[in-house]
Amino acid sequence: MSGQSGSGQTSGSGELVQLLTPQGERIDHPEYSFTGSDEEIAQHLRDMVLVRRIDAEATALQRQGELGIWTSLLGQEAAQIGSGRALRPQDVVFPSYREHGVAWCREVDPLRLLGLFRGVDLGGWDPYASKFFLYAIVIGAQTLHATGYAMGLEKDGEVGNNDPDRDAAVISYFGDGATSQGDVNESFVFASSYNAPVVFFCQNNQWAISEPIERQSRIPLYRRADGFGFPGIRVDGNDVLAVRAVTEQALERARSGNGPTLIEAFTYRMGAHTTSDDPTKYRMDDELEQWRGKDPIERVKAYLLRTGAIDQAWLEKLQAESDALAVQLRQDCLAMPDPEVAASFENVYAEQTPYLAEQQAAYAEYTASFVEGN
Repeated sequence: MSGQSGSGQTSGSGELVQLLTPQGERIDHPEYSFTGSDEEIAQHLRDMVLVRRIDAEATALQRQGELGIWTSLLGQEAAQIGSGRALRPQDVVFPSYREHGVAWCREVDPLRLLGLFRGVDLGGWDPYASKFFLYAIVIGAQTLHATGYAMGLEKDGEVGNNDPDRDAAVISYFGDGATSQGDVNESFVFASSYNAPVVFFCQNNQWAISEPIERQSRIPLYRRADGFGFPGIRVDGNDVLAVRAVTEQALERARSGNGPTLIEAFTYRMGAHTTSDDPTKYRMDDELEQWRGKDPIERVKAYLLRTGAIDQAWLEKLQAESDALAVQLRQDCLAMPDPEVAASFENVYAEQTPYLAEQQAAYAEYTASFVEGN
């Protein structure tokens, strides 16, 4: 595939790994391949459709005042499902705040994601059970957490044993804007110096809020890895097959003890940065329309329909499943109880300090002073 992003950086075919064209045609690549069946590809399509439906329902809930904010992944489903399905159970994920598709792959209940954005908890899932850590709001901070955890895996002997059930890797997700942060570059230094088993997965969706990528980097982002001494690869982030193939290879490299890899998933944020953002203020409509033609879901659907692996009845069943999921998610979200403000004093330290205990008692006395109904 060749073409130009809205940012001005080109995505020439000589540097972009692609296995499925926007028209839904399979193509070969000399280094990467997807060997799964059409049935497995259909499962990837199901994943992407359901995740997009979750995203749409969450956006609607925010617009109706039921969520404080929401970070849409619209257009980035292939990058997240392709990489998420490349993970083994023992691999560990450090996300940013938009990885709803990866959370789906790690079996994190979507309701738990909504709880965070509804303000009823600080992330209500168990990161040790899911191997999917809590969302990071501070831009790029999770790459340091991921690198440190990966260094710990290496020291614990969980890397390079030639044991597929034991050897583990870490993957950290971030956006193109995060590559301008010091934390990300510092994590590259440590990962390279200590040969940490970590995959840095950058979803280059072309816009760091309202700033195009061309204002942040004079070269494609994946080439930054050269300066730190580990491989970088750019993949068509809207091609779920290519993303899976590239991520599998990078993860296996990490698990085998061969160190970090930077993956740049060249994709596009079709929606707003968050529901507080208005992208019409800084990007052109024709840019959005250009990327609609590269929709990650439509290309897989076109391929599977052409091969006969699915039909319209299959798609209608999937639509019904996605609608039912959205209805249940809405009901469960609205039923979530509001948190007790007084409990927030108990969740600051493992052992509550006398000062906080005084604050909690004062708050309880204050709230008790109100007469119900006044």
